[in-house]
Amino acid sequence: MSAPQRTQRLELDDQSLREWDATVLAADPENGIVLDRSAFYPGGGGQPPDHGVLLWGGVQTRIVGARKGDDLYLVPADADPLPPVGTAVRGAVDDPRRFALMRTHSGLHLLAGVVFRETGALVTGGNMQPLEARMDFNLPDVPEGFKDAVSAACAVEVAADRAISVSELPRDEAFATYPDLIRTATDLLPPDLEIVRIVDIAGLDTQADGGTHVASTRQIGRIEVVKMENKGKGFRRLRVRLHDA
Repeated sequence: MSAPQRTQRLELDDQSLREWDATVLAADPENGIVLDRSAFYPGGGGQPPDHGVLLWGGVQTRIVGARKGDDLYLVPADADPLPPVGTAVRGAVDDPRRFALMRTHSGLHLLAGVVFRETGALVTGGNMQPLEARMDFNLPDVPEGFKDAVSAACAVEVAADRAISVSELPRDEAFATYPDLIRTATDLLPPDLEIVRIVDIAGLDTQADGGTHVASTRQIGRIEVVKMENKGKGFRRLRVRLHDA
């Protein structure tokens, strides 16, 4: 059995946290920096990793990414100094980037919820950058005016200001409580995952998810469905862009 990660994942419990104190557990140019506590989201579920800085001893180390492995590794910018093991640091996440990604990720959940409600279609893929994203669906038949109808339905759900909450349940209890918890065509949950993290848009969408999200649909802003593409028999791609409300 592999050893548990040493980094306490602060962003999973408090998605508003942007600054915190930590101690360096490991640091090398190849693997990166490991902290005892971190709010850097390492990426996953289509959401890119956070950027930010570590401040220590009057020095700044820029963080340009993060990744999960046997530990949570922060990726420093090339040529930036590495804080020695045992150093006390102040971590800070790039707030505009993180908030844009939170809006975008929540917007994709809203989009998935709207499409599932209207058509029963499941997600087959997706990706995002700050305020821009794509999502693919197993949708063989597209109703007339589908693109505009989806845009209008998303606008209604944003205006409804539905609460977005995060909870955790044991795996068996999660699937007993939420039979439609997996909204992807392929179940991507690791088979050995015992505790499932659940993101719920009240009254619209409930999914297993490990990313970061805003607190309500109104915070997402306006979702523009920019384009719909045919990606082969039975598959459609929706490209979206987010705007301030």
